[in-house]
Amino acid sequence: MAETAENSVTELAGTVEKITYRNDVNCYTVAEVRSGKESVTVVGTLPYLSDGDAAVFYGSYITHPSYGRQFKAESFERKAPQNAAAVLRYLSSGAIRGVGPSTAQRIVEKFGAESLDIIQNKPEDLAAVRGISLSKALAISEEYNKQYGVRDIVMMLSKYHISPERCLCIFKRFGTKSAELIKSNPYILCEEGLDFHFETAEEIAEDFEFDKNSDLRVCAGIEYILRKNLANGHTCLPKEKLCEVAVKLLECNGDTVESCTERLISSLRINVKSVNGTEYLFIPTYYSAEEHIAARLTAVKKYIDRKVTVDKLEIENVERRLGIVFEDLQRKAIFEAFESGILILTGGPGTGKTTTLNAIIKLFENRELDIELAAPTGRAAKRMTELTGKEAKTIHRLLEVEWTNEDKQQFARNEKNPLSCEVIIIDEASMIDAVLFDNLLKALRLSCRIILVGDSDQLPSIGAGNVLNDILSSELFPSIRLKKVFRQASQSMIITNAHAIINGENPDFSKKDSDCFFLKRNDSSSVCNTVLELVKERLPAAYGFDPIKDIQVLCPSRMLQTGTVNLNNLLQSSVNPKTRDMPQLSFKGIYLRVGDKVMQIKNNYDIQYKRDNGEYGTGVFNGDVGFICDIDVRGGILKVRYDDRVVTYYNEEIGQLELAYAVTVHKSQGSEYDCVVLPLFDVPSRLKYRNLLYTAVTRAKKLLVAVGKEEIWLQMAANNKKTLRYTMLKQFLKEDGFGETNY
Repeated sequence: MAETAENSVTELAGTVEKITYRNDVNCYTVAEVRSGKESVTVVGTLPYLSDGDAAVFYGSYITHPSYGRQFKAESFERKAPQNAAAVLRYLSSGAIRGVGPSTAQRIVEKFGAESLDIIQNKPEDLAAVRGISLSKALAISEEYNKQYGVRDIVMMLSKYHISPERCLCIFKRFGTKSAELIKSNPYILCEEGLDFHFETAEEIAEDFEFDKNSDLRVCAGIEYILRKNLANGHTCLPKEKLCEVAVKLLECNGDTVESCTERLISSLRINVKSVNGTEYLFIPTYYSAEEHIAARLTAVKKYIDRKVTVDKLEIENVERRLGIVFEDLQRKAIFEAFESGILILTGGPGTGKTTTLNAIIKLFENRELDIELAAPTGRAAKRMTELTGKEAKTIHRLLEVEWTNEDKQQFARNEKNPLSCEVIIIDEASMIDAVLFDNLLKALRLSCRIILVGDSDQLPSIGAGNVLNDILSSELFPSIRLKKVFRQASQSMIITNAHAIINGENPDFSKKDSDCFFLKRNDSSSVCNTVLELVKERLPAAYGFDPIKDIQVLCPSRMLQTGTVNLNNLLQSSVNPKTRDMPQLSFKGIYLRVGDKVMQIKNNYDIQYKRDNGEYGTGVFNGDVGFICDIDVRGGILKVRYDDRVVTYYNEEIGQLELAYAVTVHKSQGSEYDCVVLPLFDVPSRLKYRNLLYTAVTRAKKLLVAVGKEEIWLQMAANNKKTLRYTMLKQFLKEDGFGETNY
């Protein structure tokens, strides 16, 4: 049974008697509050709430299934203590770092009820108190003002449904002047790193009667459009297109947008690049990323000019060891890996990429070269390890990702602290976005050989950029595309139909003993019911698959009846239903239970995990899939197992998880599953394209079952229009490579 609300938003005034629980990471708090003659348990994200605080809480009463009646606070307002006794109680509680009971006693003896005013506004006077130096007095004042600065932001922004966690982020960015800065320019909330929706800033600006024609608003709107389109994969936008969108969004004239655009360019807040008379505008981070990638790849190509040959005898020795004979393109890829600084190795399933890669690794090891293997995601790195027998790391782990005090990602490995490897091999290269690839190149020595392995027919990266395809289409670097499907692989109808998709041919679902089936259904309800039957009963009975661990439902879309949102609810109820004794947490309408399959939906670089061997580390990444192994309902805590590590989530962090019985095809990139169930029915027109279908089909290792309308498959396979991405890497490469084309 889930917690239930008893009434709508109300107020609760009282004094904090005791903080019974606090998560120092996200400030989720459980407090006992004395309100009149009643003691009330208050729960919520309550930063800097302390024993002895007088406060007004805004929220509603709920009935928790395990802990009974509680007050769930959405926000709160701390009231300053009104007399010397209340001040002493507050200061003695340890609410202010550096002030204990004895120091509190001396401060109140000297300043009485005015003590907090002295701390806030005249900290130098504190130095007159025995045991408090001037530096300590200033530190006490800074800590007190920090607490009240956050309080002011929480109070000002709570009406806009901005959580205390995000208010903490604002305070970390702007400090004690946060509220004042927001009032003078609400659009600073849209800056990179805070990333508030422009609509939220608009709502705040309207309340403060901010001038709609202000250049501050128009400039912020232009930058917001550029940042918003990063989510669509664009590293830049044509200036004309951007200005057209800005005029509509901001409801202002074109001349104003034009002048503000020029102002942003001249102040270097956005970058511009002209190509064949068309100007493209960038967020600076992405301009510098693509520019640096091009310069670095060109430099590597020129730097590694000595030929490190591999002779025919060595290759024949590897062939004997593996019991195979390489075909011509595989042999060419092996030679190119040694003779060139950069190699791109591509090809569809069953074409021998792994075999070729293992040969390259073995021959480099024979020369005792330092080799690193990496992939964009944990799932892809794990699969690479299994296929090569050599440890592969995520790119983030390889670069030793860190998280700054300002909640910004940085890498310990960079130009000043490069990796020692002499060869790096990156698998699933189609998934690498521009900024991540830029950071990887910064951490490599110029002498390091780079081998990119991937399938260029798959979907591009979730992040902005089109790195693999831009490098390939520049034609400046050696690339080998393996095409021959080997005999053993050709017996798989999954692989046969995957290649049929790429070749624009009709699929073959005729074989009864096939590993690839299509079950025709004529309405969405029938599709959903069939998916449930397959996952829970038919496939486990026929093939022995575990319905949760071995079977993955992949959907083109999140929405509509056959999208992930609806199917996840249905699948959870079917394969992991609620029982009386099963602990359950709810977060924004999603119920999570022990045993549920879940996915992390955003990068969290500082969340801690513990490996089975006792080793601790940090970081869970967008797309990681795990299983809920424990839930503490009272504390709002759950634990998720990701392979050999367990991650603990507290309260608001739970919002970073989604059910993963069904996931979108985009989120499945880099993964393989024993069995894939693919509903194809009410697919939105914008998602009916070839590389999405191809990516879905190639996720299945042993069995693929598509359910729905076969004409949807045919429509997607026939649509070879790639999703348009505005990027400039290819252009930068052409310029740095002086337009040369070879290989």
